[in-house]
Amino acid sequence: MNATAKSYFHRGGETPLLGTTIAEHFLSIVGRFHDQEAVVSLPQQRRLNYGEFSEAVDQLARGMASLGFGRGDRIGIWSTNNIEWLLVQMATARIGVILVNINPAYRLQELSYVLQQSKLQGLFVIPRFRSSDYVAMLLELIPEIRNAGPEIDSKDFPNLSRIFLFDPASAETTLSPAPGFTPWQNLILAADAVSQQALEQQTAALDRDDVINIQYTSGTTGFPKAVMLTHHNILNNAWFSARSMHFGDLDRLVVPVPFYHCFGMVLANLLCFSVGACIIIGSEHFDAEKVLEAITAERCSAIHGVPTMFIEILEHAEFEKFDLSSLRTGIMAGAPCPPELMARVIEEMHCTEILIGYGETEASPLTHLTTRDDSLERRTETVGHNLPHQEVKIVDTETGATVELGEIGEICFRGYHVMRGYYDEPDKTAKAIDSAGWLFSGDLGTMDADGYVRITGRRKEMIIRGGENIYPREIEDFLFSHPKIAEVAVFGVPDERLGEQVAAWIQLHSGQNATEDEIRDFCKDKIAYFKIPRYIRFVDEFPMTVTGKLQKFKMRETMQSLLQQAAVVES
Repeated sequence: MNATAKSYFHRGGETPLLGTTIAEHFLSIVGRFHDQEAVVSLPQQRRLNYGEFSEAVDQLARGMASLGFGRGDRIGIWSTNNIEWLLVQMATARIGVILVNINPAYRLQELSYVLQQSKLQGLFVIPRFRSSDYVAMLLELIPEIRNAGPEIDSKDFPNLSRIFLFDPASAETTLSPAPGFTPWQNLILAADAVSQQALEQQTAALDRDDVINIQYTSGTTGFPKAVMLTHHNILNNAWFSARSMHFGDLDRLVVPVPFYHCFGMVLANLLCFSVGACIIIGSEHFDAEKVLEAITAERCSAIHGVPTMFIEILEHAEFEKFDLSSLRTGIMAGAPCPPELMARVIEEMHCTEILIGYGETEASPLTHLTTRDDSLERRTETVGHNLPHQEVKIVDTETGATVELGEIGEICFRGYHVMRGYYDEPDKTAKAIDSAGWLFSGDLGTMDADGYVRITGRRKEMIIRGGENIYPREIEDFLFSHPKIAEVAVFGVPDERLGEQVAAWIQLHSGQNATEDEIRDFCKDKIAYFKIPRYIRFVDEFPMTVTGKLQKFKMRETMQSLLQQAAVVES
């Protein structure tokens, strides 16, 4: 470790980086912890030890290989949390297929973009979840599914050849709602066509620097950007995060965060599989009561989540009846943690070693983590220091020069964890990573002499609502497609429970009238629910600079004032 008067910090490490692929490392873990539990899914009432899980992974991998999928191909998964998600994650890594994570909240417009932009060749999907009928949406988006089978030939999605359907409640089903859907069980039966020896050969041919995962992160230019991550990126990020947590094979982690997100896939799933720990799935989607039940029933020692999840857990009406004494550690990330919340998690949830994490998808995702020995002040006012084998610096936003300790600037990262780039978007990659390999976060902060970083704001206009990253431009571009809207500005306003809420100021075309409900109905089923503006205000003009740029900070101030006034009136 070394620090200077400048805001630069590098952490080496006595322990070297792992030099293997995900599959190679996982097989070594299976060899060591064959009979220990790997995953428990309470909603599915299923338990698998490492030996059983590994056997299921290999069977699924051989099934995919029998259909021609292999190194460098792209297969997506559109599903909530379940055992099959984990099997797909590890099976794709076994044969070098790039797993493309798709947010279960995505609607038609977002799904269409991801399928086309990633040139997706295969897709795993569940039938439905809550009000989302995934089968119906796919049939609407890709009508060829009705008559194709089992391979798909779509003019709008020419790369997509297979859609695999599985029901977490009944994975044995062979029923298909349309010829273009291949049931999970049919894929498993296809595994017999590929030998175990052939599978081992496919694994041996992989390289640690191969891209193995694509994660979509909201983009300032209107559509999500596809972050390419390698075996080396995410395996080491998971493993060193586990070491920083003092997390090992005897730990049991309850996972309320979604698997599609880097937080879930890397810092929960892969973190457990990297050390032989057990993943506990309490529910398909976050449910505070199910989390509490899982901790009590399975004696969980760790829990991950965003601050809003911890708030809902602590404020559950029957919180006191659950036994949380087994808890020890976990990571809270995704939004700032108030000191009062941290104190309650430590005391009331018995999570004495809970840590604050910070990072971004482009950094695999964790860059900073507090330690269990840090004071409460450091665990709430900072995001800790960077993980081993990572560099961080803070630079002047105008000149790019490294600022002095304590001065505010943009936080930048360099190391094994920096993404390979944005898929098929070299120009955007060049804007995010400079010629020296530094990734620019877009976040503003300060650094002290020990390398601890404080987040002070954001250079980019990102909204963080309940741990979900939302970029205003994406919503603005969508709202512009409404025939009545002439101009729109989207920004975030503070919210006690979710951190921020989405607000939109809208100027209508001359002679047009609209209501807030009309705008929200226009958004419904077309963009994810968390992107739909909570607050809408119709205006005749916007505050602007002399050069004609919208001044969103003034809109935000006005909106906060109006909301405060409304709250006073209601009280």
